[in-house]
Amino acid sequence: MESMPSSPAFQHVLERIAEEIERTPGRGRAADYIPALAALDPRRFGTAVGEPDGTVYGVGEWRQPFSAQSVTKVFTLALDLAGEGDALWEHVGREPSGNPFNSLVQLEYENGIPRNPFINAGALVVTDRLHTRTGHAAQTLLEFLRAESGNPALAFDLDVAASETVHGDRNAALAHLMASYGNIDNPVPVLLEEYFRQCSIEASCADLALATGFLARHGLRADGTRLLTRSQAKQVNAVMLTCGTYDAAGDFAYRVGLPGKSGVGGGIVAVVPGRCTLCVWSPGLDERGNSVAGVAALDRFTTLTGLSVF
Repeated sequence: MESMPSSPAFQHVLERIAEEIERTPGRGRAADYIPALAALDPRRFGTAVGEPDGTVYGVGEWRQPFSAQSVTKVFTLALDLAGEGDALWEHVGREPSGNPFNSLVQLEYENGIPRNPFINAGALVVTDRLHTRTGHAAQTLLEFLRAESGNPALAFDLDVAASETVHGDRNAALAHLMASYGNIDNPVPVLLEEYFRQCSIEASCADLALATGFLARHGLRADGTRLLTRSQAKQVNAVMLTCGTYDAAGDFAYRVGLPGKSGVGGGIVAVVPGRCTLCVWSPGLDERGNSVAGVAALDRFTTLTGLSVF
């Protein structure tokens, strides 16, 4: 294992990883069930590292906006947890699901309580609760990401949102099933609109690495104000580690050793508490919905730097 890098050495580490990834033959397939994402070249690649003081390093297409998709679930979880605290956990669990991210199976025999906030059912509950408190969940999220990333140009991709709406029957089924158990407050069509807009936000690796910085700063936002208590920041990181990469979370923890959250747009964010945050993007996914090159890049990062929670 190489010695832990000084801050400027992050750039060298990222460049080395990018060279290795470029030589990797298999890159998976883009998410073909969302037509707006299906045409993306699976070999595209970018990665960024953000430090707690806002310094950011990157290689490849690290400034290229992409569809954040489920990466946004980290931020809605943090925003809602900041507002209602432990009451949230009465409506969504904190356990790995062991099933695909859009599965209905467990909801039926667990009385409409999703296993965790990062599978689709759990994310719908969190978005629903944030919408009840704010009146505009997706816009609240967007404004938070703009502030934390320092990029006021972040926006929804309404074409992607529309594409997901057309192909959103399973998410609608999840929402209606949970509503039948009293675990959804808002009308399902309203919730789905907010959820699809949330997932459609376009942001770059630099944007998302910086926006995730509050988790490396133990709950402090970029302006120094506190979003989460240290305990709540620990909770979010813990759920990311155990549940953030769908039903591959165990393998991700084994290989990478960091809290992480992936999205089917090809992005993954990861956190080294107290030290830095990362975002990697490559659209080619494995069979469980995680970026093939993204996981490989994070694996190499923790190996080369020795930065891990273990």
